[in-house]
Amino acid sequence: MVIDLITIFPGILDGPFKESMIKRAVEQKLVEINLVDLRDYTVDRHRQVDDTPYGGGCGMILKPEPLFSAVASLKEKSGATSQHVILMTPQGQIFDQQLAKKLSAMEHLILICGRYEGIDERVRLALVDDEISIGDFILTGGELAAAVMVDAVVRLLPGVLAEEASDNESFTESLLEHPHYTRPPLYMDMAVPPVLRSGNHGEIKAWRRKQSLIRTLERRPDLLQKANLESAEWKFLESLKKQSD
Repeated sequence: MVIDLITIFPGILDGPFKESMIKRAVEQKLVEINLVDLRDYTVDRHRQVDDTPYGGGCGMILKPEPLFSAVASLKEKSGATSQHVILMTPQGQIFDQQLAKKLSAMEHLILICGRYEGIDERVRLALVDDEISIGDFILTGGELAAAVMVDAVVRLLPGVLAEEASDNESFTESLLEHPHYTRPPLYMDMAVPPVLRSGNHGEIKAWRRKQSLIRTLERRPDLLQKANLESAEWKFLESLKKQSD
């Protein structure tokens, strides 16, 4: 996969991709991440990327010319068969694990990091395939949101994580993950559940599934509407609801 991030502040993104799992993925050539300075695609001596909005109003708007030029150049350079242009914007669809999985199947992602009051609407209409938000709040720009999304997508690429590691994470089946414990077995009068020390893998799996159901019901019951559960699991959740009532 190739991921290009178009920004006017590439320094913001310089650090997150040089540590931990993403750094290893880059070194193993599982992904190529490029920080693209939008000012490199301007043609005037001032390298201007923004201008005042038509109709008046405060703030500045990112100009269409450098963005069109940047996207065209990056697409040509990549030559990938599946290319996807994404605008990071609070007006976009909310990013989630299912969308991360979908994007991880692409060969080439181009992320446009918005700034100021936004971008020229013609960029959105003619260049952008998806508009994505990481939540209902406003950031100074799209760079940090883009970094969050890149992290979520890259860790799903083949070879980055062990397959079973991503299969059991929160949101993978529209359920939150079960609790985790490690040594020591007893700490401050809090003991590790005996089942986890039993060595019975069947009972451990059943306990973890049950705890996942309980935790999701308590913390994110909205996720259960999308979960693929067996009839016995639905009955178990119904019994928990009646107990809480």
